[in-house]
Amino acid sequence: MTETTPLSPAEIEATARAAHAGQTDKAGRPYVEHLRAVAEGVRARGGDEEQIAAAWLHDAVEDDRLSRRRLEEAALTRRTKDIVLAVTKRPGESPEAYAARILATPGALLVKEADLAHNADPARLAVLDGPTRARLTGKYARMRALLGLVPGEGSS
Repeated sequence: MTETTPLSPAEIEATARAAHAGQTDKAGRPYVEHLRAVAEGVRARGGDEEQIAAAWLHDAVEDDRLSRRRLEEAALTRRTKDIVLAVTKRPGESPEAYAARILATPGALLVKEADLAHNADPARLAVLDGPTRARLTGKYARMRALLGLVPGEGSS
């Protein structure tokens, strides 16, 4: 069995941009802005190229933008695929099970930390209505606690 050459960082970014084309976040902003922020957050926290690749793709399977099968067939390292799958929430999965999978997957915690930091950015939350902002703030704080991340730790 021959190994294929993994996609370059530029190809991974282009794949993520194409997968999320036309998608917007809860505030109506292009979703790719979130992906870029998470990838930059991973880089700023000392993440390696596989983690940065996973950051670009971290929501692709969860948002049904990329099937699990296409992810598995993609020219990505096994570690990148494992990180993407670790941070992909599964229907009906408890937060505790989700956090345990992230913690059990080498490299996934840093990607999720960067994701949570951007999701909980006060400027990003400020444009949401009060009830949504409160619900998401609580959700992100609970996940940080389950992951053993101290509030404010690693945020930029």
